[in-house]
Amino acid sequence: MKKKIDRVIPRPANPGMVGDGFRVFNFIPQTLAQRRISPFLMLDFNAQYDFGPSDHLRGVDVHPHKGFETVTIAYQGSVAHHDSAGNSGVIHPGDVQWMTAGNGILHKEYHEEQFSKKGGNFEMVQLWVNLPKKDKSVSPHYQPLTKEDIPVVKLEDNQGIVRVIAGSFGQQKGAANTYTPVNLLDIHLENEATVTLPIPETHNTALLFINGTGEVNGKPVKEHDFVLFDHEGEDIDIKATRQAVILLMSGEPIDEPIASYGPFVMNTQQEIIAAIDDFNAGKFGHLA
Repeated sequence: MKKKIDRVIPRPANPGMVGDGFRVFNFIPQTLAQRRISPFLMLDFNAQYDFGPSDHLRGVDVHPHKGFETVTIAYQGSVAHHDSAGNSGVIHPGDVQWMTAGNGILHKEYHEEQFSKKGGNFEMVQLWVNLPKKDKSVSPHYQPLTKEDIPVVKLEDNQGIVRVIAGSFGQQKGAANTYTPVNLLDIHLENEATVTLPIPETHNTALLFINGTGEVNGKPVKEHDFVLFDHEGEDIDIKATRQAVILLMSGEPIDEPIASYGPFVMNTQQEIIAAIDDFNAGKFGHLA
């Protein structure tokens, strides 16, 4: 049975800036409540944009995270990062950075130096994934998933590929380890190609058309549309009416209260106050 579509949400009219390096359209929570799409807390989409060459490293300066995970998917352009635990790296096109903030970390991310000097198209997604209460105090850590680390399923008749970032597709398991059941699929379809994705009824499910156009369970979908599904049904049929790149996310809801304040996501307001106190006391470490 086809999974019922709840609604198709067009890209917001105007982008916002995160720091000076990320020109994003926000779908969660701006157009969709966090509780409705649990375990996903935020989705920022930096649609293709050429920032131009610069000697200044555009980005986001030092900021904290606590109680959830950040997932950065690079389509075009390169992003460098540093944190208060001494970790650093670069995310290139096709790579994914899965950071578990856990009990608190300071982080900064910015356009990689050589990319910044040269300029060019920049296209990214950042997704925040909640952690259940029992895991909010884990030590911060990373899963730096390079393009080569991410399993690829080739569709029949050269119709395209599905990159399995997390969860599974068919018999292929994804590259990322997750604290709750999550599917994250990076789908690339040729013109007129089709694919069917079986998703558990219990999952909250959505997809974003990064590029291209298509039909989802027979409903026309434009470039940059966000499609939200009901729980009813399991199968999602996608047809590309123009060569398309699609990000599908689904996850078992975390049936716990959400208390959030900026980059802190806990279960109660008291825990938020404690997180802010820990941050002000320097317990997240130090980062210049």
